[in-house]
Amino acid sequence: MTAPEERLARAALTRAVEPGDEHAGRWLRRYGAVGFLQRLRDPDPDPGAGPDPGGDPRPGPGPSGTEPFAGTGRKRVDGWRRRAADADPRRDLDTVDRLGGRFVVPGDTEWPRQLDDLGDARPIGLWIRGPADLRTWALRSVAVVGARACTPYGAHMATTLASGLAERGWVVVSGAAFGIDGAAHRGALAAQGATVAVLACGVDTPYPRGHTELIGRIAAQGLVVGELPPGTHPTPNRFILRNRVIAALTRGTVVIEAEYRSGSLVTARSAQRLGRHTMGVPGAVTSGLSAGVHELLRGEATLVTDAAEVVELVGDMGQLAPPRRGPVLPRDLLDPAAAHILEALPAGGLTPVRAVAQRAGAAPDDTLARLYELHSLGFVERQGDGWRLTNTLTEGSNARRGGT
Repeated sequence: MTAPEERLARAALTRAVEPGDEHAGRWLRRYGAVGFLQRLRDPDPDPGAGPDPGGDPRPGPGPSGTEPFAGTGRKRVDGWRRRAADADPRRDLDTVDRLGGRFVVPGDTEWPRQLDDLGDARPIGLWIRGPADLRTWALRSVAVVGARACTPYGAHMATTLASGLAERGWVVVSGAAFGIDGAAHRGALAAQGATVAVLACGVDTPYPRGHTELIGRIAAQGLVVGELPPGTHPTPNRFILRNRVIAALTRGTVVIEAEYRSGSLVTARSAQRLGRHTMGVPGAVTSGLSAGVHELLRGEATLVTDAAEVVELVGDMGQLAPPRRGPVLPRDLLDPAAAHILEALPAGGLTPVRAVAQRAGAAPDDTLARLYELHSLGFVERQGDGWRLTNTLTEGSNARRGGT
């Protein structure tokens, strides 16, 4: 368990440092959270602060001395110091506690260790609302992301895919934005499944405002997660940086509709850099909203069309999607000899047995036997000495597309 002073220092640093700041991450690794915060608040702190108990034990950059952040720009350090001076971590911790939430840091049992793959860009800590254990849920989670201004097709695919994943016991992770994100969360909730919303603001600040009710449902039934302390508002840059957490937290990322310049593609590329599975749902080639997805599919991403195909990639060995094939028609089940006679029967008018046999290159007796077989199955009918195809259309298979 993380020491109380370490937790307090990390809570303060979430207000002092922007998410994903690798400069801060390197100094945090060198000095530890307590030592880093001391050096921000005191220009000449005790140089004996030890390494971060929850961080990388390798030595960090920079010499010890009067300038604790040698090599980091003065403007960046001054910003850290101004915000650190105003930070009140006890107030922030009390705020999230009143919401029924908590603050999780590296070293806690709930900390998802896959976030450590981000190196110096990993979150300083995570503010969390919701009853579930984040580390447990993250072990079987998939990110479903995409365009905010999505099409009805995209919303339908996100809802269906998220529902299918939830029904198979997978956690759906997204960013609670309009469009694909919201559809994915709703699909998981509709299936009574698990979903996690990773916000680019404080977990007490629902954004977008139009999703206040949705985020409330997620907090009650799932998890709402953020790097920023309570009361913090989003910025465009924070949305982009939030996406690296979604990518690192999950075992794979599915993109449903994204333009060439899209935050969803940032998530997918972060997932690729981290060695996670990257998947895309194809759309119309004439749709600009699918252009970014198709570009991913031209690279290392894998095309998927439903939850079974996603689970085949991210799941355990042997969890294979069903084989894909077209519908099975009744004539596909015919014996080859009978099918050959059926093909020899002209489309219109009555045809004598001998003429059918000649067209098929078969003996008349064998042809007659096959015609009676086809008659019993409803493919042909007899009138006098002639035979013809039945006028009743045979119903096609009602098998689900792609089913067995």
